[in-house]
Order: sequence, then structure tokens, then C-alpha cells
Amino acid sequence: MKISIVVDNPRSWFVPFAEKLKENLGQFGTVDLLSDSKNIPHLNDVAFLLSCEKKVRSEILQRSRSNIVVHASGLPKGKGMSPLTWQILEGKNRIPITLFEAVEAIDAGPVYLREYVDFLGNELLHEMQNALGMKIMEMCEAFLSDWPQILSKGIAQTGEPSFYKKRTPDDSRLDPQKSLAEQFNILRVVDND
Repeated sequence: MKISIVVDNPRSWFVPFAEKLKENLGQFGTVDLLSDSKNIPHLNDVAFLLSCEKKVRSEILQRSRSNIVVHASGLPKGKGMSPLTWQILEGKNRIPITLFEAVEAIDAGPVYLREYVDFLGNELLHEMQNALGMKIMEMCEAFLSDWPQILSKGIAQTGEPSFYKKRTPDDSRLDPQKSLAEQFNILRVVDND
């Protein structure tokens, strides 16, 4: 098998997990870790588009038999950016993780796997990212373990979609008129750097 893993932001929290995933997926075939989807080779079997910030063009998606995204929401609810963070800010501690086929429309392809990460409600960002990273690796391995048969098991997304916007520094500002208890989840999800 020819497998590509794409993480298009070299500063992404997911890079160490992608490096470990590359190592783990070596049992299935040849694995390339790429920082740009444009470098996905032609006649690729599976491209994992993980923690990507840029939309992948249709002609690049055509290079692989399957293009997989793992998104921390119960699609079609929670499409868009930073779904884990937005859900924590909404007070959720059970986060759905969806592995699905990338299509031209954002976060819209058929779903192959859905699992959950459960938090206690006191984890900080790096702890949440660690749990999410481990779950993403586990789901990617499960997908390849059942490939190509899993492709016939894809389920179309149903229900009313919702979208999360890209977070900005203003989204992490504390309000001096509110108590720390009211803003605890903001403190949990901010990057301390």
C-alpha cells in the first residue's frame, strides 16, 4: 500500500502524533509524512489529511483511492475549525470523533468510524490534545486494518449541519466582570504559549 499522512502546519500540535502514526502504519505499506497536500503522489492508496488548515483541491483528492479526515465532532454537527475547543467551551466533556472520506465540500463525506473521547472536566489543552491524538492514531489504524472493505461501509451524513468558526485571540479573552469559575473552560483550552 502507498499511504500519505498530511499535516499542513509544521507548528501543529498534531505533528508528534503524525510522526508516531507514520511509524505505526509502516506495517501496512510505504508511508510518507507530508507538509503539503500538493506532494501526495499519484496512484496513492490512502491519504490521511490530519490537522490540516487548508482545503485540499479536488484534483489532489483524485490522486488517492481514499482521502481520510478525522474530525473532533459528531458530523454534520460541528463542521469547521477547532471543534474540540468549541465543544469544551460549550461545557461538553464527551467529544465525538468522526473518521470520514474527504470530498470537495468541507467536512461532508461519508462516515466510516465514529468514536468518543471522554474528559473529566479538569483537563488542560495539552491533556485533551494528547487524548485526541491517541484516538486519531487508533482510528487511522482501525481504518487501514479493514481497508478496502471499510469503503463499502461508509454512511452518508444526516441531520442539520452546524459550523464552528476559526478561533482568534479575542475568543480566549477573559472577562474581568465574570468569575474564574464561569471562565474555567476558557482557561482549559487556551495555549499557554
